[in-house]
Amino acid sequence: MIVGVLGGGQLARMLAQAGKSLGLSFVFLSPEPDACAATLGEHLCADYEDETALANLAERSDVVTYEFENVPIQAVRSLSTRGPVHPSAEVLAVARDRMHEKDYFRALKIPTPEYAAVDSFDELQQAVAKIGLPAVLKTRTQGYDGKGQAVLRSPQDLAEVWTAWGNAPAIVEALIPFERELSIIAVRSSVGETAFYPLSENHHREGVLRLSLSRSGEAMQSLAESYIQRLLDDLGYVGVLALELFQAGDKLLANEIAPRVHNSGHWTIEGADTSQFENHLRAILGMPLGATSVRSPAAMVNLIGTLPDQDELLAVQGAVPHFYGKAERPGRKVGHVTLTSANCSPDEFDQRVSRLLTLANETELASHTFQN
Repeated sequence: MIVGVLGGGQLARMLAQAGKSLGLSFVFLSPEPDACAATLGEHLCADYEDETALANLAERSDVVTYEFENVPIQAVRSLSTRGPVHPSAEVLAVARDRMHEKDYFRALKIPTPEYAAVDSFDELQQAVAKIGLPAVLKTRTQGYDGKGQAVLRSPQDLAEVWTAWGNAPAIVEALIPFERELSIIAVRSSVGETAFYPLSENHHREGVLRLSLSRSGEAMQSLAESYIQRLLDDLGYVGVLALELFQAGDKLLANEIAPRVHNSGHWTIEGADTSQFENHLRAILGMPLGATSVRSPAAMVNLIGTLPDQDELLAVQGAVPHFYGKAERPGRKVGHVTLTSANCSPDEFDQRVSRLLTLANETELASHTFQN
């Protein structure tokens, strides 16, 4: 069978790598001539809104998926008239607009931080008067990895930020004094079979994910599962879905969803019986889902900007480097390292996580203690 993918980045690349054991072939539609997934399948180098290229992708594919939610929604709608596309365009419409997303959470009784739509400076002032400071101003669309966000800490910030914003449609959210950032990844097949991965505990810097840790047996697991189950069922979802959450005391507040395989689930490649990538493929192709049980505590360290020496990474027992074949540049995700505990003690696992963080130039985070 042939899977078509809108996008040719590292997520598309890892989908193709996971599909090898299932005997799948891949076609990628991406405008980047050097798309890092291109060597793992056929590459249609064209704009996402090129109707000829979209028709070509649909004709060559048994099913189409996408690797990021900023793909033009019209491209997904166009493909949907020609064959199966998962997740659907309706799902994408919710996930790509932060205001619609928050309203949707509230409609399903999934708690969120306080928020308000902002389309003018007057509305920004009114929203901050209601929500209070500090707050976060976010673009409604096209935001990822900390882009399209600004923290408002004082009344003086409002005019400066709004002027720099360029009057783009936005949303203001209360800045939550959360204890942890968590995410839950779930998968639902075309016949309604559902499975959940253990919660991931996530650590960011400058809005970019730096470290994820698998957290099996968490007290918050069942609550997180109940929230994402509502989303899966109401959306008639097919594929992998990630729900990002803030933990504040005994509450979980929804931040956003990602209708795709997710960075915080990369540890599943070596750390779970079936990776999120393989299960996404199983789901969209109507195959039985694979087990999501975790073999041992696991972690994932992102490699941002530059790649450490591979031999130094391999010297950390239980570490498996994944390089994306992308040119190094500041702020760019060029790889990640998964780490499994290999029956070592919690202290030893902490030391290995810290060593990987140090190699990834995350020295401040490397000083933390991570095991519960």
